[in-house]
Amino acid sequence: MALQLGATRAAFIAAGVPEDKAAAASEELASYQSQFSGLREEMQQGFARVDREFVQVRSEMQQGFARVDREFAQVRSEMRQGFALVDQKFAKVRGDINLLRWMTATNIALTAGVLFRILTH
Repeated sequence: MALQLGATRAAFIAAGVPEDKAAAASEELASYQSQFSGLREEMQQGFARVDREFVQVRSEMQQGFARVDREFAQVRSEMRQGFALVDQKFAKVRGDINLLRWMTATNIALTAGVLFRILTH
């Protein structure tokens, strides 16, 4: 005899359904209940697997973001060092330009003085 839902069978019989049909309907409902229980278990296992995978993906993402943060920090440090070096070189170039301006101004002044002296004699 197949699995039956006793209360359901009794309810069918009380409602006037013949006993053989009540037993068949009760067995069919019991079969559906069993199937639904199996589906519920599969869904719970599936949800648990999805939860585990989600936790794993989240962990991998956090590790990836941490790695990217470290790499950005390293690049930022290298850029700061590079900019500091460029600033030093620009300061040297500015100093050289100021020296050249001073030398050019002195040369022009001396040349003008020599020309003035030559032209006035």
